[in-house]
Amino acid sequence: MGTTWRSPGLVRLALCLAGLALSLYALHVKAARARDENYRALCDVGTAISCSRVFSSRWGRGFGLVEHMLGADSVLNQSNSIFGCLFYTLQLLLGCLRGRWASILLVLSSLVSVAGSVYLAWILFFVLYDFCIVCITTYAINVGLMLLSFQKVPEHKTKKH
Repeated sequence: MGTTWRSPGLVRLALCLAGLALSLYALHVKAARARDENYRALCDVGTAISCSRVFSSRWGRGFGLVEHMLGADSVLNQSNSIFGCLFYTLQLLLGCLRGRWASILLVLSSLVSVAGSVYLAWILFFVLYDFCIVCITTYAINVGLMLLSFQKVPEHKTKKH
């Protein structure tokens, strides 16, 4: 059975585009903060609600793990926002494919994203003691995409003899 193209659905499209936009915004904030330490992003509401502080932390790059495991110069030691852009693009493309393998990849990638979201939420609240509006919104988007992914898994059809 071949894989065919289909519409990803309005909800998946909206979630992926929102996630992509937030990831691109996070990249912008991180770059602007690197150029100007006094830069104040729209999501910097107060001292305990600062997305630019979160994005600039050691956990804002490679999930705070890649540098320790693979080194600072590793190609995988990228801003978490880069991984977000890749994830939301993958979710959108896989959502356009009709096929069991695409559905399985949707579920697996969304499970990884939710696991990453739980890890980063723990870091956000219990290590950084911060509240990042952009981060929390992406976590919610990831949960939404996971729920959609579970709805799209087709049942395995067995051949009747």
